[in-house]
Amino acid sequence: MSETPTIKQRRKGRSGMQAMLIPSQQMVAEQIRSAPQGIRTDLGALRRCLATRYGADACCPVTVQRHLRAIADLSFGALAKGEPVSAVTPYWRLVDPASMLAARLAGGPTVIRERLAAERPERS
Repeated sequence: MSETPTIKQRRKGRSGMQAMLIPSQQMVAEQIRSAPQGIRTDLGALRRCLATRYGADACCPVTVQRHLRAIADLSFGALAKGEPVSAVTPYWRLVDPASMLAARLAGGPTVIRERLAAERPERS
């Protein structure tokens, strides 16, 4: 990874401090692409992985959600133009289709459910 992570010190509680990673969109997209196919995880796990990877105590949830929305817009647009699924960032692996966040992402819960179903291995 060629990017230098941005880590800011911020208060945690009354007397503590913590190192907060402010990830770039590229960092978030790369972490999403590393998620295994057919397995849904959550944004909390993604933030913990990013924080650990870059030596921070935490990862900014607001920044991650903002980047996820942008990534979803790009991926959904690319799929609508006929790009193969393998060429886009699989944002649907991080979002519960029943969540409020799913309704705010490109394609909404319907696309998230369809993409998750398409990735699940068929059982015989």
